[in-house]
Amino acid sequence: MTRASQRRRVHRYTADSDGTGRADTLAGEEPLEIRLNGSPFTVTMRTPGHDFDLVAGFLVSEGVVRAPSEIVQMDYRSGIGPDGQRTYNVVEVRLAAGVALPDTSMERHVYTSSSCGVCGTASIEAVTKVSSFDPAGDRTPLSVPALLALPDRLRTGQKLFSTTGGVHAAGLFRFPDGPAGGGAEGGAGAGEPELLCVREDVGRHNAVDKVVGWALREGLLPLSSTVLQVSGRASFELVQKAYMAGVPALAAVSAPSALAVDLAEQAGVTLLGFSRGTSFNAYAHRERLVR
Repeated sequence: MTRASQRRRVHRYTADSDGTGRADTLAGEEPLEIRLNGSPFTVTMRTPGHDFDLVAGFLVSEGVVRAPSEIVQMDYRSGIGPDGQRTYNVVEVRLAAGVALPDTSMERHVYTSSSCGVCGTASIEAVTKVSSFDPAGDRTPLSVPALLALPDRLRTGQKLFSTTGGVHAAGLFRFPDGPAGGGAEGGAGAGEPELLCVREDVGRHNAVDKVVGWALREGLLPLSSTVLQVSGRASFELVQKAYMAGVPALAAVSAPSALAVDLAEQAGVTLLGFSRGTSFNAYAHRERLVR
């Protein structure tokens, strides 16, 4: 199944031309319905691929699960598209006995768009979650030169962006002296942060959920001694997702929102913005930063 990108015919115009036809590659975007124990929970717009990671990460972000043992099974449910092909756009999750289903105040009554992950929440009270982990207690020192190198290292893993220019990315890096873990997707030199996972999606929140879901399924939560580097801005929701997964630091290429900074302060998450290789701004908990 490869629907992460699609080819389309386009015409390119300039100030002195009438348009030249050519082929272009576009990022895929399709709905994904998530069902919990047979009942609909939400529909989110996403780039197909790593769907089980996305679902698992979304459930962590919503406070439904915190350990891989709490998800017994994930399967695609059959759906047929207009072309007669199976759509792979419904994922059924069976939770372990004793794992409480979300109450109705958390239910997503409208679909989640690719640009907004919390705007479908049924109530204001359901927006703010309480994490099972404590990133504030993570004292891992974060090297400023190593942090400055993360955007370029993330960019090398953005394969879909290099062909479409239309997706966000999130990369998880483990800094030295962190806990042992497996499944690394990128190598690390002596003293260099280890690249654990990169995920891409049309939605910045989906890219983060895919990383968190990968980590859950690998048994790595809480994500102590890690930094989550993202390609876009740092919204309230991205800080919350980092907090829910126990990530002590979030770095973004663009600016944070004021509410994102407020939450980072309260949650004990180091928040960096405008991280573009030569400098960054530290907005919250800069005490972890070392030269």
